[in-house]
Amino acid sequence: MAAFNYRALDASGREVSGVLEADTSRMARSQLREKQLFPIEVTTVGRIGAERTRLGRQGMPSSMLSLLTRQWSMLLDAGLTIEQSLTALIEQCEHKGARQILAGVRAEVLAGHSLHMSLGLYAGAFPPIYRAVVDAGEKSGELPTLLNRLADYLEAWQNTRQKIFQALLYPIIVTAVALAVIVGLVTYVVPQIVGVFKQTKQALPLLTRGLILFSDFLRAGWFWLLLGAIGAPLSARWLLKRDTALQLRWHRALLRLPLFGHHLRTLDSARLASTLSIMVGSGVPLLTALETSKAVIANLFLRQALDQAIRQVREGSPLHRALAADRLFPPLLVHLIASGEASGTLGRMLERAATQQQNELDRRTAIALGLFEPLLILLMGGLVLMIVLAVLMPIIEINMLMK
Repeated sequence: MAAFNYRALDASGREVSGVLEADTSRMARSQLREKQLFPIEVTTVGRIGAERTRLGRQGMPSSMLSLLTRQWSMLLDAGLTIEQSLTALIEQCEHKGARQILAGVRAEVLAGHSLHMSLGLYAGAFPPIYRAVVDAGEKSGELPTLLNRLADYLEAWQNTRQKIFQALLYPIIVTAVALAVIVGLVTYVVPQIVGVFKQTKQALPLLTRGLILFSDFLRAGWFWLLLGAIGAPLSARWLLKRDTALQLRWHRALLRLPLFGHHLRTLDSARLASTLSIMVGSGVPLLTALETSKAVIANLFLRQALDQAIRQVREGSPLHRALAADRLFPPLLVHLIASGEASGTLGRMLERAATQQQNELDRRTAIALGLFEPLLILLMGGLVLMIVLAVLMPIIEINMLMK
């Protein structure tokens, strides 16, 4: 059976659209005629089998997923059934890929599958935390409320990513423009100016000779430098993907960096606390929540520490004691979890811990960027000053000889 998007005219000539299920497009058109609709266009949007497998691997932009989740929670809260809300989302959605995925989910729901199982067939679009929260909502009957919390979670991390991107955008642009100007000066302007001094056969200052050597090297080997600048990161990434032990050592070294390491640890801790907060608060079992939360931790060394904590929790150890064993997670996070376990308010304490870690992350990001931008300007200004001095010093010496 396949899902079809259709556009048709009703008895009054008004155009209507929607989604229906049928074995073939001809049967879909027959169903429309039975409803007193004249079909204009009928297109396949989801098919059980090969089409579903293809769509199952297809991802969905995080901004689109958070928007759809918010709209979905509003529709369910308004009293619409799951099938009706999915139909409304398909009609509302303008993203073709997302519309195809939603149509496939709707077809599975109509076939009798549960919602979280239907979402599991499209795992590329719906991450494990999404499916676990939906499963908990179906079992508890609080699906609209939990989807609303899930939308808050997705929007919060979408805003965090946008803040980091916008904060890094200015330094990246400044660096790119400054490097382009410096390379242009060194490769084109400096050789022509310094060529005048060479004709005088005067001994040039050390700084000027160094600039000439650097200019000659840059003009002769620019291709190999560019190839190395592109190839080295790609090769390192390929090696890290192939060698798990090397990747583990690299991630461990990143955590030991003075400022950057603490920032990475805070980022992953905030992700862990936020994910555990929404899942535990949704009624998901703690071990399931911990297993699902591993996917949001980017650092492999921290993920390995969480694996060890999960094993200890499975053996009966409290969560706070398991997380404190390796001393990799922030002490405040561990103490808040301990308080939540002791008082029976783990979900609320995890939510407070997530808020605290997010505030800490925002504070550290602001401090890092506040220090980075002036340092970047000073560095680029210093490089330009060296180039200017290298050009002016021979002129000053010639002027002194003429006196």
